Amino acid sequence: MPVVSMTVNGKPASADVEARTLLVQFIREQLGLTGTHVGCDTSQCGACVVHVDGRAVKSCTMLAAQAEGAEIVTIEGLAKNGELHPVQAAFREHHGLQCGFCTPGMIMTAVDMIRRKPDIDEETVRDELEGNICRCTGYHNIVKAILAASREMR
Repeated sequence: MPVVSMTVNGKPASADVEARTLLVQFIREQLGLTGTHVGCDTSQCGACVVHVDGRAVKSCTMLAAQAEGAEIVTIEGLAKNGELHPVQAAFREHHGLQCGFCTPGMIMTAVDMIRRKPDIDEETVRDELEGNICRCTGYHNIVKAILAASREMR
C-alpha cells in the first residue's frame, strides 16, 4: 500500500492507504476527524466539503493519493485558539443549522465562497450553495448566516 502524506489542519498527516481510498475516508477513518460527513456517496450533497489548497472540494470525489502534499483544512481546523471562525459564529448566531449533518460542508463552502466573492448578495449565496443539500432548514437561516459572516469579514 502506498503512503500518502499531506498537511491537515496545520499538522503533518500520513498513512498507508489503498489506491482506491477517498480523501473523505482518509480524513474520517485514518485521522479520526469525523466532522467531515459522508451523506450521499454520489457527490450530490456537499456534506463532505473540505478545503484543499484553499479551495472547497467535495472530499468524496477525490482520492487521498490525489491530495499528496496538499494543505487540507477540515471543519475542525477552522476555529483558532478557541475562537470560532466568523462563519461558524454566524451559523450559531443566525441558527443556520438544525440537525447539523450538512453544517460542516455548508460552512466550508461558505468560507470559500466569501473568500472568492467577499461582496456577495442573497442570489449569489443561493447559487453557490447549489451543490450542498440541507433537508431540515429550508436554507433561509443558512443564507442569512453567510451574508452576515460576509459583512463581518469585509
